[in-house]
Amino acid sequence: MPKKHRLTPHRGDSWTLIFFKTFLLGLIWGSVALGFLIVWYAYDLPDIHQIAQWQRRPSITMLADDGTVFARYGDLYGDRVGLNDVPKYLPEAIISIEDRRFYHHFGIDPLGMLRAAFRDVAARHVVQGGSTLTQQLAKNLFLTPERTLRRKVQEMLLALWLEHTYTKDEILTAYLNRVYLGAGTYGVDAAAHTYFGKSARDMDLRECAIIAGLLRAPSRFAPSHDPAQAMERAHTVLDAMVEAGYITKKDEVAALNSPPLPEKKPGGGGDGLYFADWIADQIAPLVQDQPQDLVVQTTLDVRLQRAAERHVDSTLDKQDNRDVSQAALITLAPDGAIKALVGGRDYRSSQFDRATQALRQPGSAFKPIVYLAAIEQGMTPDDMILDAPITIGDYSPENFDGKFRGMITAREALAESVNTAAVRVLQRAGIDNAIAAARALGISSPLDRNMSLALGSSVVTPIELTAAYASIAAGGRAVTPYAIKEVSNRNGDILFRRTEVNAPVTVDSNAVATLTNMLEEVVRSGTGKRATLDRMVAGKTGTSSDYRDAWFLGFTSDYTTGVWLGNDNDAPMKKVTGGSLPAGLWHDYMVEAEEGRPEQGLSDNVTSSVGSTGAATESLSHAFTSFINNVVGGGPTPPPVYKNGVQIQ
Repeated sequence: MPKKHRLTPHRGDSWTLIFFKTFLLGLIWGSVALGFLIVWYAYDLPDIHQIAQWQRRPSITMLADDGTVFARYGDLYGDRVGLNDVPKYLPEAIISIEDRRFYHHFGIDPLGMLRAAFRDVAARHVVQGGSTLTQQLAKNLFLTPERTLRRKVQEMLLALWLEHTYTKDEILTAYLNRVYLGAGTYGVDAAAHTYFGKSARDMDLRECAIIAGLLRAPSRFAPSHDPAQAMERAHTVLDAMVEAGYITKKDEVAALNSPPLPEKKPGGGGDGLYFADWIADQIAPLVQDQPQDLVVQTTLDVRLQRAAERHVDSTLDKQDNRDVSQAALITLAPDGAIKALVGGRDYRSSQFDRATQALRQPGSAFKPIVYLAAIEQGMTPDDMILDAPITIGDYSPENFDGKFRGMITAREALAESVNTAAVRVLQRAGIDNAIAAARALGISSPLDRNMSLALGSSVVTPIELTAAYASIAAGGRAVTPYAIKEVSNRNGDILFRRTEVNAPVTVDSNAVATLTNMLEEVVRSGTGKRATLDRMVAGKTGTSSDYRDAWFLGFTSDYTTGVWLGNDNDAPMKKVTGGSLPAGLWHDYMVEAEEGRPEQGLSDNVTSSVGSTGAATESLSHAFTSFINNVVGGGPTPPPVYKNGVQIQ
């Protein structure tokens, strides 16, 4: 029977020697493998000398009519600041909350990583990261935000490289000037100007803590987004500064007792962000130059914009479960300047702009255009129109209330929004003339050549329908919505300036004056009574089939405002008509909009002597088209048109 061999050391060897040899061999091969791994991850690392020449997107800063900033796009940078330029609290706050051992590690902090791991395990979720400021700088400057092993290893390699190449103060200075701090801002000086209206050089302790607090989640903790949460995060930063020995508890209490941050602005529309999005893509064609930081002076009235957002919110909050989820509101000055624009209930949850992109049926809000065409063909407000059942081919429209009034005047028919009468008015005017009148007023969306046109069956955007009413308010002159007044670069050089234009008369002004008088009756005694103000108002309600759209469009001598309510999925509302919620919203908003403005008659906007007032509407519509195509900056090319979020034009 063969003997069993036992594993025993060779003569002269010992177990200790065998362990040492094995360990040494493993160390050698492990080092080789680690070397190959480092080479593999490092072969495409960027040149860290980019730290002084990093590329960025040019910024666009948008100013309201009064010069206040309401939106920014691109990468916004302030002045480059050094450690000696900013209050000592700022770097201390950042080090306290982000990397307390910054001046003691070599770019990677094993102790910090271990401490963070213990806290994460104890909390059973990630509460603290282990990245150093150097690692964060490496990631922000040179790497993508993806969470992969490759990216993490490259981040560590770059951190080691940065620490070998630059001093601690140089790394911290670069961090202060390059870190993203929300609202499109990069660097502490840009953030200080954005959030506090001052240079980073002038920030106090509380403001330094707020800036440092942004590093964890810039959008979430931005004081412009949620002041209360920003202060809660700043409190955490101040606690960390006390713990690190940079400030005393007395300093912290004094900072927290500073005047409170401004409350979050009311309304979910984003303080003009739908408006900003609409004009952002219109800027490039106006500026023929190399990419550069731009400042855009717009027509937005901040007071009206905030009032519009607030009243849209209030109306939708108090809609008593009538299944209405969205709204749009546009206010135009007599020359077409957009003073307020709300494209939906909440910009943060949906950036789809219902004011400029959604195609919706205007319902009876289209009737004034049909009546205008008939007036141009000789109809008067006192002409008698039959309100009785009517059938044209397969089309048999019904009145909203199911009643028939017999013979009524055209004025009464429009005021009460009688459907059968409107169809007979369209018969009298002619479909082609009605479409020509729509074109002359600026309606550019496709219009179907059928009798249902009288009841607003063809879809339009809220902004173009509002502009059509603004043209009526202007006495028949072309009104093209515009938003950009001036574009300049950061040095103040003017790159574009809108010039005043003499808008042509595109509709018979006498016919417009007659229609305006009829629209006053709509508000005085008809379906638009809820829109009555302490001054002259002309307007019209609109409700599409099955209550899918509800409108009120009206004007005073100062403003034309259009309101739409409905649902993105085209679902019916619960008996919401244009004369209910939309007219109420229009009234409440316009009361605030007109506050302090002197009362004027609507006829003040109508020019009675405008040349060939008897010219055909079709010819005038060609004049309107020529005007739009030739006015530089008067009306930038409109964006694509969408219906319920789907581009169709």
